[in-house]
Amino acid sequence: MKIVFSFLFLSFFAFQVSAQPAQRRAAQVKKQEVKSTPKTETTEAKPEAKPVAKAEAKAKPEAKPEAKPVAAPTAPKKPAAAPAKTQKTPAGALSTRAQLSYPTSMQMKEDVVWRRDIYREIDLTQGDNAGLYYPVEPIGSQMNLFTYLFKLVLSGQVKAYEYRLDGNESFEPDALLKPLALLDNYHIYYERKDGKLKLDNSDIPSKEVKAYYVKETSYYDQYSSTFHTKVLALCPIMSSDDGFGDVETKYPLFWVKYDDVAPFLAKQTIMTSDLNNAATMSVDDYFVKNMYQGKIYKTNNMLGKTLAQYCPNDTAMQKEQARIEAELKAFEENIWGDQVRKDSLDSIAKAQLALDPKAAKKAAKANRRANNSSVSKKTTSKKSSGGSGSPRISVRRERH
Repeated sequence: MKIVFSFLFLSFFAFQVSAQPAQRRAAQVKKQEVKSTPKTETTEAKPEAKPVAKAEAKAKPEAKPEAKPVAAPTAPKKPAAAPAKTQKTPAGALSTRAQLSYPTSMQMKEDVVWRRDIYREIDLTQGDNAGLYYPVEPIGSQMNLFTYLFKLVLSGQVKAYEYRLDGNESFEPDALLKPLALLDNYHIYYERKDGKLKLDNSDIPSKEVKAYYVKETSYYDQYSSTFHTKVLALCPIMSSDDGFGDVETKYPLFWVKYDDVAPFLAKQTIMTSDLNNAATMSVDDYFVKNMYQGKIYKTNNMLGKTLAQYCPNDTAMQKEQARIEAELKAFEENIWGDQVRKDSLDSIAKAQLALDPKAAKKAAKANRRANNSSVSKKTTSKKSSGGSGSPRISVRRERH
């Protein structure tokens, strides 16, 4: 029995040992099947859930929603502002700060009640204007007015306008003068290198520019109750002989607006005295203070003529120039009334007599006769009073 029992036990143990690998394989197969089945179920479940959600979404509008407070309409949002672009000033030009700093002269209002435009010719060989002519060639930073203007025009920092044959200036865009045309018209030597113009200081005809046309305006500012004289434009004049050295021909080159040049002239200094070399000032102050001296050759009149066109000779022109100067001076001095003549009957009578010389002579004779008669009356009265030397006695009669 023991032998049979042990045999059965060993056979059962051998059977268990042999069955374990098969069980392990079956368990691994089941695990793999379990892992793979959820993936297939989730992929199949997702498309089935979508129509349900759609159906629920369709069913929601059928139910009446609860009343909610109406919100106030909101203003549409403004688009964000683009960042401001910084303006870059071209090379060599003045910045906005420099333009605000210069010029310092008062600007003329457009609605002034009185104004007169005058054209003068400034001779640079005279002592008062010599500071604008010397030095003829630049010495360091010192240069004369034409050299400075010429370089500003060539660099494009200042606009130049052509001088017309009728003498009338125009500052419209169609009257702009190109720098190359200026060089070619007056045969000024220049070179081109690397696409740029190069001009030597010795080739600038500053020695031949001995005069300027200056347009100025004298006006009364009713807002400040003041009288001013302001420079409006400048025109350099180049003079050259005819080859024989007898007659010099004048060639006005171009016009420049003084307001365009003033910021640059405020940085250029000139000498104003032969005795004191330390007496210097800027070119802008020189023109603002009207320190230049020049003869009048034209005024703005209804006929549009110059003094040379309606004055028959030089003597008549000098008288006309003196008359215009006297009118300007009289207007400036008598803005608030004539200090000599006062508004009275005597001044009116004197003015009428001044107009009629014969009446003035008659009035003078009448005054002499009146003075003589008054003197004779005084002498007779003195004689009559002095003739009775005895004192007068008054007798009083008494009543009894």
